[in-house]
Amino acid sequence: MNIADKDGKPLDGGSTYRLHVPANAPVKLYWSATVYDRATHALIREMPKLACSSLTPGLTKNADGSVDAYFGPTAPAGQESNWVPTKAGGRFEVLFRFYGPEKPLFDKTWKLGDIEKVK
Repeated sequence: MNIADKDGKPLDGGSTYRLHVPANAPVKLYWSATVYDRATHALIREMPKLACSSLTPGLTKNADGSVDAYFGPTAPAGQESNWVPTKAGGRFEVLFRFYGPEKPLFDKTWKLGDIEKVK
């Protein structure tokens, strides 16, 4: 779970962030990144989408098989499938889940990056 970006600043619903998910995530089933309201720890109300996952239809992968997931009030151009909306004026948190985790996660040979503010 992340409540802050890589610089230690709280995740702000009015800003845009990127989470780089390296290729070959160590899962038997799938991974997901779900956004929650920081004040209530519940899903953000009235959002058209709550998560991005390796099963998301139309998910855009990078040339190396990695994925960039975005969180913010508006989708970056061309990244609509990889975007999860947030609400300006509030803070949020991201819970990244591994369904069917495999050994590289536990022996730390595969590592998930930090959430970075992009705008």
